[in-house]
Amino acid sequence: QLQLVESGGGLVQPGGSLRLSCTASGFTLDYYAIGWFRQAPGKEREGVSCISSGDSSTYYADSVKGRFTVSRDNAKNTVYLQMNNLKPEDTAVYYCAGRYYYCSGFSSYEYDYWGQGTQVTVSS
Repeated sequence: QLQLVESGGGLVQPGGSLRLSCTASGFTLDYYAIGWFRQAPGKEREGVSCISSGDSSTYYADSVKGRFTVSRDNAKNTVYLQMNNLKPEDTAVYYCAGRYYYCSGFSSYEYDYWGQGTQVTVSS
């Protein structure tokens, strides 16, 4: 069974950092692009970042550019989202999602496999 599992969420103060992990089971991530999405209460799901297969091209939403960094470790079958200088508006459930090879913008329907989500709360 193909699965993606997120971890690393939690409560952090404004200005703090968290690193989310997205680990695959049942398949290898080598040929998959992984996107990160988030959904805050009462808001639509939005794309945050994506890393492609192959050359590992990366993409970011304007709201997180310069603060978030996506990376992958194919040997560990894991993609990471390093989140620095977190703001209260970053509070949301974060999901990772997979699609074959290339990132395809931040349209959630383009992604085939989804994790269960991990809560990130930024509050003092």
